[in-house]
Amino acid sequence: MKTRSETFQIESQMAWENPGPGITRQIMGYDGQLMIVKVKFEKGAIGAMHEHYHSQATYVASGKFELTIGDKKEVLVAGDGYYVAPDELHGCVCLEEGILIDTFSPVRADFLKL
Repeated sequence: MKTRSETFQIESQMAWENPGPGITRQIMGYDGQLMIVKVKFEKGAIGAMHEHYHSQATYVASGKFELTIGDKKEVLVAGDGYYVAPDELHGCVCLEEGILIDTFSPVRADFLKL
């Protein structure tokens, strides 16, 4: 696995991946301990409930999302954020088209093309 990203990530020069219906993402900077990912959602797109061993902190850059983390549910809008502990079940529904900026520690090696 490549152990770190290039120093700069220029959006217009980066590919978008399609991890699910109505969802695209760009892998931004990373090394073995940290990763940042930009995720675009179309209205109605669902980030299926899932869990992973990584710590996650996310910033809502735009749009409106209904988040479920564990047994808690909250509607978040631009400027809000959330934290997901390792191995905690979580997912979202996009209520208004938007972008989430996900950070993970350690790196999500499963997101990288090897």
